[in-house]
Amino acid sequence: MSFAVIQTGGKQYKVEVGDVLKIEKLSQEAIPGAKALIHEVGAKIVFDQILLVDDGSATKIGMPYLSGAKVEATVLGDGRHKKVMVVKYRPKSRYYKKNGHRQPFTEVKIESIS
Repeated sequence: MSFAVIQTGGKQYKVEVGDVLKIEKLSQEAIPGAKALIHEVGAKIVFDQILLVDDGSATKIGMPYLSGAKVEATVLGDGRHKKVMVVKYRPKSRYYKKNGHRQPFTEVKIESIS
């Protein structure tokens, strides 16, 4: 059972082969040859900001990243999370603001860790 800790979109994720993740929406530069705003299903992504790799017998820790390590993934699609309501309220002043927000994400499947 091998796993890795990757960093993308300002967040860290513990990933294993076969995991399906909803990560922060990837920019076009993350996918080589991407031309559309919406990522094509099946596009390959390589994460190179690897913080830790464990192969079951040995653990390698980066300072801050491991050189030569990479995690390959396949894009399953883009989407948006459920709506989060943002409410601002001040009592006794007739101030009430209500706003909704849906965070975009890219869904990826981890294919290999090396």
